[in-house]
Amino acid sequence: MNDKLSKASNALARLFAGLHRKSREGLVAGASNVKGKSLAAGFDFKRPALIVAAALVALAAVQLYGRGRAVQTVVARKGSAAEVVYATGVVEPVVWAKVTSLLRKRIEDICKCEGKEVKKGEVLVRLDDAEEQAQLTELEARLKRVKADSDRLATLVERNIATRASLDEKLTQVSEQEARVNALKDRIADLALKSPMDGVVLRRDGEVGEIAGTGADDTLIWVGQPRPLQIVAEVNEDDILKVQKGQQALLRHEGSVGAPLTGQVLRITPKGDPQTKTFRVYIGLPDDTPLKIGMSVEANIVITEVKDSVLVPAEALGDHKLLVVEDDRARVRPVEVGVRGAGSVEIRSGLKAGEVVVSPFAKDIKDGTSVRTSAAGKP
Repeated sequence: MNDKLSKASNALARLFAGLHRKSREGLVAGASNVKGKSLAAGFDFKRPALIVAAALVALAAVQLYGRGRAVQTVVARKGSAAEVVYATGVVEPVVWAKVTSLLRKRIEDICKCEGKEVKKGEVLVRLDDAEEQAQLTELEARLKRVKADSDRLATLVERNIATRASLDEKLTQVSEQEARVNALKDRIADLALKSPMDGVVLRRDGEVGEIAGTGADDTLIWVGQPRPLQIVAEVNEDDILKVQKGQQALLRHEGSVGAPLTGQVLRITPKGDPQTKTFRVYIGLPDDTPLKIGMSVEANIVITEVKDSVLVPAEALGDHKLLVVEDDRARVRPVEVGVRGAGSVEIRSGLKAGEVVVSPFAKDIKDGTSVRTSAAGKP
């Protein structure tokens, strides 16, 4: 093919030279036959000029076609690649608890104890219990009166003045009143919010005078252990079958610099969320992690990793085929694909390190097409 293009180019060059020579000869002949007239009047320049222009265009087209189609290429290299599952999550303590009000009440007192150690049962928040205290006073007065009535009735029963049935009814009233008093005392106790565990106050929300809510987002105090930490991540249901306990996770946070952040899959929740179509995955963190509680983190869970393998860019692969450049021609070559990483793909067979590959893959390039190459970068 190149020989034919070279011969065609040479032929056009000879043609151009012949036309140029004949034009000069015609110009001289016209000058000798014309006397007293201008040189231009004796010779027609148009026809040779058109022929020369056409020859130049044809010569340029042949030369351009002979150079081949311009493509970008990369050199297949040896390296490491990993197949990963992407997830996002939040850093949380492994052991922690929320302190939330059971009743919608005004905050009377809240500890200024963020970062401080607390003991289980220690009061952290006090809510307004004025109404409940007034009710308690009333119920206790009623209880006192009912007990007095029962004691008097018991004396009458001993003297056979009152019946035993009337005494039993009064004792029942005493028990009912005692139950009301105890229930109200428990309600008052619930207005003193206590630490559910030994730990550190991780965060405090709310101020004196504000109304404490009872919803999931109305937590007043977070108490927990600063270490160990974990990432509670969400993984798409399409990828969850690839994730297993013990797999390594490569972590990324915008504010983290220095050494790479890593973690390890601790466990996977058995039930997914049908609304978000995700499963919850818990990723354990080392004790020396710089990540802090509440940070949002991106995680790449490593499913499979290969080392010292032949790699090409993912965009160079087209339906398990590559365009390999040999002697300025693109050759369509079937290959066996291995691990598909984020940017690179492992080629298990059909390609050697050092071979030149067209990247990105072009479906319209046929086997044997002449190409002109330029580097596109490393795979």
